[in-house]
Amino acid sequence: MSTLFSLRGLDLLIMLGVRLAIVFLILPIHELAHAYAAKKLGDNTALYAGRLTFNPIAHVDPLGAALLILFGFGWAKPVPINPRNFKNYRRDTAITAAAGPASNLLCAVVAAFLSSVINAFVTHFAVPTNVYTVLGYVFQGIQYFAIVNLSLAIFNLIPIEPLDGSRILSYFLPAKANAWIYKYSNYIRMGLFLLIIAGAFTRPLSIAINAIYRLLQYAFFWVGPLFDLIF
Repeated sequence: MSTLFSLRGLDLLIMLGVRLAIVFLILPIHELAHAYAAKKLGDNTALYAGRLTFNPIAHVDPLGAALLILFGFGWAKPVPINPRNFKNYRRDTAITAAAGPASNLLCAVVAAFLSSVINAFVTHFAVPTNVYTVLGYVFQGIQYFAIVNLSLAIFNLIPIEPLDGSRILSYFLPAKANAWIYKYSNYIRMGLFLLIIAGAFTRPLSIAINAIYRLLQYAFFWVGPLFDLIF
């Protein structure tokens, strides 16, 4: 009974740790990527606003952070940009928007690599039971980290206002379509919120996340054989 409670307690601690990592690491990296891309493309608005930093305090939204820690869904403060400073308004806005999800995909790739290394390590070496248990929870935490990053990347690429995908889509749409979206943006945002509450994205996102994570695992198939070759 106490062992079961202990294991469940560890699972809860891992979940809490991952959510704290989202608030203080993953979301700040996402927003920093937006700020960095904007600066490289000629807009210093985020820099002057103090958002071109790894400091999570600059990016944390108190309400969004609280909801994320308690319920698993939240947000960070959006990075301010002034598209008038871009050389190519539509293209550079789309690139700046894509930088956030791209940073999450990169984090997921790194996490998938680390999980492959841990898996190869415990498979190749005779690991003591206590070390194996600790590595098991580290492995689980890294997997959560990868999946959360994939979730943020894929979700933000949905081409619905105000997500990053809408700004990427706007690059390819004619001016009339963009004007229509801008006119009804408040209603579109409300519709997105209702879709989230209704769970409309849960299954499609789950399928996409699992498929991409499996691809990342396959991409590092060589880690195990490399361990065998070296050790």
